[in-house]
Amino acid sequence: MPIYEYRCQECQKDFEYLVFRNQEPECCPVCNSPKVSRLLSACGFVSKGSAGETVSSSASAGSSCSGCSSSSCAGCGH
Repeated sequence: MPIYEYRCQECQKDFEYLVFRNQEPECCPVCNSPKVSRLLSACGFVSKGSAGETVSSSASAGSSCSGCSSSSCAGCGH
């Protein structure tokens, strides 16, 4: 079951939604607007470095948003 990122067209908030059987979210969890659209999510990966250290990377690793500890930009709303 995939988790997709969505943006509300009314309040402009981003949110994540766990999709069961291709069922899209009916409304925004913040303002209850039915006007939501799925975002293109950046993928990420975790691998082991040559010395055994964990190395994380994502397509948004160069993002200017460095002020949060969320695992995705949708988690902090930026």
